[in-house]
Amino acid sequence: MTLTEQIITIAMCVLGTMATRFLPFLIFSEKRPTPRYVQYLGRALPAAIFGMLVVYCLRNVDLTAGGHGLPELIAIALTVALHLWKRQMLLSIAGGTVCYMLLVQLVF
Repeated sequence: MTLTEQIITIAMCVLGTMATRFLPFLIFSEKRPTPRYVQYLGRALPAAIFGMLVVYCLRNVDLTAGGHGLPELIAIALTVALHLWKRQMLLSIAGGTVCYMLLVQLVF
């Protein structure tokens, strides 16, 4: 890539990021109530994304090899326990990820 192409690419990324950040504030003003569909999406999407992450992470687990899926099962159990205990999605995901990485690198 030439320098000009790099600058254009970075500018496009900045423009796309800024548009997705500011567009909701321009579309949904404070004066009008937020549409019910958007409120529903705000409640439903976090759980849907979390479910998609689980499916994505477990898609290649081979129960017939190595640890028989034990590191994944332990990490999932820790993730669920952390989430039930603290109700912090970031903590749950980070804790489960760290647990899995430690199990895979040090134990299994």
